[in-house]
Amino acid sequence: MTVKPDKRLNAYRDDLADEKLRGQVDSLDYVKGKSARIKSFYADILDKPDDRAGLQTQILYGHDVIVFERKNGWAWIQRTDDGYVGYVSEDTLGPVGPKPTHMVLAPRTFLYPTPDLKHPRVGYRSMGSKLSVIDRVTSRGTEYYLLDTGEAVIAHHLIKMGDWRSDYVSVAETLLHTPYLWGGDTGFGIDCSGLVFLAQMLCGKTVLRDSDMQAASTGVEIPFNKNALQRGDLVFWKGHVGIMRDADTLLHANGNTMNVALEPLREAVDRIGYLYGQPTMARRP
Repeated sequence: MTVKPDKRLNAYRDDLADEKLRGQVDSLDYVKGKSARIKSFYADILDKPDDRAGLQTQILYGHDVIVFERKNGWAWIQRTDDGYVGYVSEDTLGPVGPKPTHMVLAPRTFLYPTPDLKHPRVGYRSMGSKLSVIDRVTSRGTEYYLLDTGEAVIAHHLIKMGDWRSDYVSVAETLLHTPYLWGGDTGFGIDCSGLVFLAQMLCGKTVLRDSDMQAASTGVEIPFNKNALQRGDLVFWKGHVGIMRDADTLLHANGNTMNVALEPLREAVDRIGYLYGQPTMARRP
């Protein structure tokens, strides 16, 4: 039996499909997608064009998508980085502009109308958002970047595109205590696989979004041995993933504490195993 492509990573429905999938899937029509860019703080990617639909993941300001359909205020899109497919509110989309120059490194940052932190904030950006910087100024000892959209942002909250961090665990550690959000991909709310996805992004690496995808594709599989894991290893359960902060400590966004937390690995294995079983595997990115 032929296995159909994963609909989370391939844009196809019975009535419409990505032109690239012609010959691979059956559909009434095929279309070449058009590029767009997220212009809102972030966009929720839903599994249906309905405000009450399930949150699958999110996409941050400044990231590009391919749009296959716009209808009734919704857009059917695919993220260009990892290929995730879903529906976003059409008003979150704008045209593709100049190539972004910087990415937000801090978990969260503010936008100011001028380079003055005493002025009321006019917006927010999450870690991983892409911005276009046009100038750098210093005001009362604080350095700011001026953006092509007119706002100012604290300079050391950003990194240049390409100036990636070398240790994704250190990036993930800055998100400690971030609230847990199923499907979350931002510094304002995140889930277990979103933590891996976002931290790797700041290291210039693209991993797939969901934990089952990461378990099948990230790095190399290694034997799960509680006595032989090291910093950066990923431990997977069915439907969950955590990052080893060191040989004994798991860093993960979890529904037990409802935030990003540190937990002794042995305690996590016992606690999670009581309800959901033992770890299924470990991988080394």
